[in-house]
Amino acid sequence: MLASLGNLPELARQLSGLGGCTHPVRLDGHRTEYDVDTRTGEIGSVLHHLDSASLPAGQLLVRCNNRRATRCPACAEVYRRDTYHLITAGLRGGKGTSDQVATHPRVFATFTAPGFGPVHNRRTDGRPCRCGTHHDQEDAALGTPLNPDSYDYEAAVLWNAHAGALWRRFSIYLGRKVAKRAGLTQRTFRDHARISFAKVAEYQKRGAVHFHAVIRIDGPEGGDTSPPPWATAELLTDSIRAAATTARIDGPVIDGRAYAFAFGRQLDVRPIRSADFDGGQELTERAVAAYIAKYATKGAETATGTLDRPIRFLAELAQARISDHARRMIRTAWALGARKDLEHLRLRAWAHTLGFRGHFSTKSRRYSTTLGALRTARAAWRRAQTAPPAPQDGDTTLVLAHWVFAGTGLSAAETWLAASLEPAIGTEGEPTWTTVTTS
Repeated sequence: MLASLGNLPELARQLSGLGGCTHPVRLDGHRTEYDVDTRTGEIGSVLHHLDSASLPAGQLLVRCNNRRATRCPACAEVYRRDTYHLITAGLRGGKGTSDQVATHPRVFATFTAPGFGPVHNRRTDGRPCRCGTHHDQEDAALGTPLNPDSYDYEAAVLWNAHAGALWRRFSIYLGRKVAKRAGLTQRTFRDHARISFAKVAEYQKRGAVHFHAVIRIDGPEGGDTSPPPWATAELLTDSIRAAATTARIDGPVIDGRAYAFAFGRQLDVRPIRSADFDGGQELTERAVAAYIAKYATKGAETATGTLDRPIRFLAELAQARISDHARRMIRTAWALGARKDLEHLRLRAWAHTLGFRGHFSTKSRRYSTTLGALRTARAAWRRAQTAPPAPQDGDTTLVLAHWVFAGTGLSAAETWLAASLEPAIGTEGEPTWTTVTTS
């Protein structure tokens, strides 16, 4: 096996540059940098040339950047940290967001799903579950139906499929409720304030999606401007409760049953206080950001014991090590996905997520920075660590590159070597390569 690895030190350097990613994308191709005289437009000599065949692994290896911790813990950790910084920037400022946002009214809200039938749970009053058992926190029965035959699996899957649309409807209603309480019309509200948010979707153990969100009132131009005097956390809380109660999405009609979806009765809205003033007694910015970031890397597979990848055929479930509850949810999604009138929900493509096809973390445009901006900044920093001297005055660089997909993952020998390596410092989320200089 060692002989198949070729130049061990060079290969070890390339693998350590993956930052611990065990399922990298493999690319064939090349990249060439030319010196260009901006005054004449003349393309000069080759500054640097990279050919994938010359790399120790024989290909360029790029991190998979999968957000799921069950698929790639290393990339999921980068995603979690990025989400933490994104949420924190919208609470404290930084990353291009004004620190003035820390003075704006902000709340942390949790929106739950409705009920689809009694499930095994842990009661907060010390009494046993309806099945007569005091369930342990790690009991696999938690979240599973007391009576699977009467549990409304169809409604549960359709709820997940419509949860994203319900959130969008809620967002529209929230603006209306805030404007009404401020004594403004919807048209004039835009001249006084703006609502910003960041949210993450989480699966309850029963497999139903619910949302955690940071919601903030800004001035008319976003976080850089102060909100009006009437904008308070109390007004925002009242508006959220009213909008969540009003929001409703009509679903399909199946076998004479008309579905409609609204949030569950459990709605938790709490103001966010600065850690500098609360003495640790109230909900802090750091706690909120950490809580949301934690769920950004978890999918249905973590809470419900379902799959963490799509399936092409229902027969694949026969070999899958998943819970019976998750199996029934997937089968229901698959069956509904065969209906022509539900094609737009793409339930078979998203059966492994129990029907939910939305993004797990989303934000409004002006809440804070973006995940893409954080990745770009990290990539720019890494390039700067190994960049050649800047071109002379009047010169610039032309880059020509061509890459094609060649596969994913590591060979058995590469996996063995990678397991013994420490990730290179600063290798978070971007590819590394060995630069070959050509004169």
